[in-house]
Amino acid sequence: MGLGDKISNAAEKAGGAAKEKVGDATDNRDLQAEGQADKLSGSAKQAGENVKDAGKNFKDGV
Repeated sequence: MGLGDKISNAAEKAGGAAKEKVGDATDNRDLQAEGQADKLSGSAKQAGENVKDAGKNFKDGV
């Protein structure tokens, strides 16, 4: 996984967490759901990148 991808995925997860917290504080269910979706999306992208990295490392014999 490239550094840019790591930063982007982490930023998406962090932004989602922030949205979720604001939604919790303001009792805004739409914002809570959007934050959860952003966190899950960032996590899924990160997991996909990890799988690609593992396959690449396996192919390279590492």
